[in-house]
Amino acid sequence: MTARESASGVAAPPPRMTRALTLLFAIAGGAAVGSLYYAQPLLDVIAGDLRVSQGAVGLLITATQIGYALGILFIVPLGDFRDRRRLIPLMMTLSAVALVACAVAPEIITLALAMVAVGVTTVSGQILTPLAGDLADDASRGRVVGMVVSGLLSGILVARIFSGLIAEATSWRVVFLIAAAIALVLALLLRRSIPRLAPKTTAISYGAVLRSVFSLIAHERRLQVTMVLGATGFGLFTMFWTALTFLLSDPPYRYPIWAIGLFGIAGLVGAVAAQGAGRVHDRGWSVTGTGLAWLLVTVAWVISGFGGHLLVFVLVGIVLLDIGVQGQNILNQSRIFQISAAARSRLNTAYIAGNFVGGSLGSFAAALLWSAGGWRAVCLTGAALSVLACLLWLVARRGALRTAPPLEQP
Repeated sequence: MTARESASGVAAPPPRMTRALTLLFAIAGGAAVGSLYYAQPLLDVIAGDLRVSQGAVGLLITATQIGYALGILFIVPLGDFRDRRRLIPLMMTLSAVALVACAVAPEIITLALAMVAVGVTTVSGQILTPLAGDLADDASRGRVVGMVVSGLLSGILVARIFSGLIAEATSWRVVFLIAAAIALVLALLLRRSIPRLAPKTTAISYGAVLRSVFSLIAHERRLQVTMVLGATGFGLFTMFWTALTFLLSDPPYRYPIWAIGLFGIAGLVGAVAAQGAGRVHDRGWSVTGTGLAWLLVTVAWVISGFGGHLLVFVLVGIVLLDIGVQGQNILNQSRIFQISAAARSRLNTAYIAGNFVGGSLGSFAAALLWSAGGWRAVCLTGAALSVLACLLWLVARRGALRTAPPLEQP
């Protein structure tokens, strides 16, 4: 009798993705990914406290994105051949340690290194996402993945609101201490809640797993195109939110930290609306939905370009941008999980690594564009890149983005 059989000899039902577990995955993933963005609305305060320039402190966001890309590349593939019930809580615990290191950092170099460590360790959300795909059935996979991914992306916006309010009341260091405590609590909850699942395979070495990620990228056209779209979308997302901090800190707005953080509420409206993208995928409209999402992103940048002196355009741009970016991201991940059920963690590794390389370039570009031409330069660049993404979708919609038979992967 196997471990999956009951005492009567009847096979026990496989673990499944319940609503409660889906919600926990979404919250935990959001808290994990949010750890990368607590510093974003605090850049001016950190710069003043550590006595460095705005340009230097802006590199903290780039440091976390680079660290996150490394964590995605070297840790997330473990989800295909290690016990995720142990791996995910372990990574959340290590993330808590890195967040404490941020809180006590005495100067900018130490803080930057600690932020790299945060990026490397806070990858549990990207292990949870393919696990959710494994636990969900075919008919509801898009909805389940959509809710978890929406939770991850909402965590970015909640982190901005949370960090701004807490830093205004206390200090930026307290933000990281509270985040560490949250990570530890969620690690415990996940350790008790994640179903026991045998690894998908143990007959493959770590080196072979890493090589197979690059093999998927090299040979799977669907993944290549989706990675380009995802990296472009996330790069635009981080470019927008990084530049927005500078816009709202300078004339004519001059908003305090807590007020800048509250702009994340407008983004949450978009995040909630984007959850419907998972159902769009389940109904077979994934490719069409991706094109519509990119159209929204393009419109968002055009409207935001008028926000240099009129706040209403900024708010409308935030909502449209978040619906578009988060919607296409949910559709992208749901679609690539169809490529191979046995390699979902590795497919997610490739996709998210591309996203966060794009994100690091986006935050870096925001600082350069702001110095060169302010908000107008940022919006013109964002609109131009969005048009290019629309053209790529137009070319690939009848070919590389279409669903094909699943690949066989070890």
